[in-house]
Amino acid sequence: MNSSRLLYWGAQIGGWLSYGILVAFAFYVDDSKKVNSTLFFHIISFISLSIFFTHLMRKMFFKLGWLEIKLPPLFPRIIISSLICAILIVICTNLISFGVDEPISSLKILIEILSNCVLVLFWNALYFTYHFFSKSRKQEINNLSLEASRNEIELKNLRTQLNPHFLFNSLNSIRALIEIDPSKAKTSVTTLSNLLRKSLMFGKLNLVPLSEEIEMVSNYLDLEKVRFEERLTIKWELDDQLNSFMIPPFSVQMLVENAIKHGISSLIEGGEIAIKTIKSDDEISITIENSGTLKTEIDLGIGIENTRRRLDLQYNGKAKFNLVEKDNKVISSITFKI
Repeated sequence: MNSSRLLYWGAQIGGWLSYGILVAFAFYVDDSKKVNSTLFFHIISFISLSIFFTHLMRKMFFKLGWLEIKLPPLFPRIIISSLICAILIVICTNLISFGVDEPISSLKILIEILSNCVLVLFWNALYFTYHFFSKSRKQEINNLSLEASRNEIELKNLRTQLNPHFLFNSLNSIRALIEIDPSKAKTSVTTLSNLLRKSLMFGKLNLVPLSEEIEMVSNYLDLEKVRFEERLTIKWELDDQLNSFMIPPFSVQMLVENAIKHGISSLIEGGEIAIKTIKSDDEISITIENSGTLKTEIDLGIGIENTRRRLDLQYNGKAKFNLVEKDNKVISSITFKI
């Protein structure tokens, strides 16, 4: 028996049994002499019939599809079915009690039907409230699952876009090296193979340790350092306590690539790129500073917009990307709330 079925029968039996106990207690308070075997016979009969007919009514709800009907057209159906259920309970109760109780009168029958109709209506109110609540909760869970699936698909697509972008930039670096220094180009091919192996691993993950991301960035900058030589200065300011902090793969890598492509490479004299990781009381920030300026119109490439979208999807407002220019330096940063 599954949990929902167990809950239903527990509530069904427990609810009607509790009502029967309240009736017996009411009779006891009114006159203790009325509490006898005849009263218990009536109560047990009523409880049994109420459980039977309300369960039968529930089966009818399923068969007729009433659980899928909206509230306005459902109300009259509930009222009519509750009245019919009450009439059946009263008829069967009186047939069982025939010859045991006092003679049956029309007024007594009418009062019993009305009182039982109120009880069945209350039963229906509880049942449909629970049903609509459960349905709403399941729908909410389904919506969240669907949204998570959509987000996961989009994240995979974004990561798929990054690999060709990363490969293209790395191959450009090696192409330049072949013309300048073939022997260094061979060493760079080995470095690139390690980078590609790492990038393929990263492409399957939603989050990676910051230390692994930094390692990949360091290898990439080694390639670029050979190409730019003295024109590129690299500065690291890393907090070792953040090595295990999890971030989206390629997030720092993409910012460094854009810093090289749109900053350092456009400057004749070259420049400096600084990678910093800082932890405060409630934030962790990763900052990339590079020589250069932000122009009015500039193609920042796939990395920037990709990073923004991935942060929105994975952190839901608890991580932000910022890009500013200050003192002839372009500063890009990712900040995580902790």
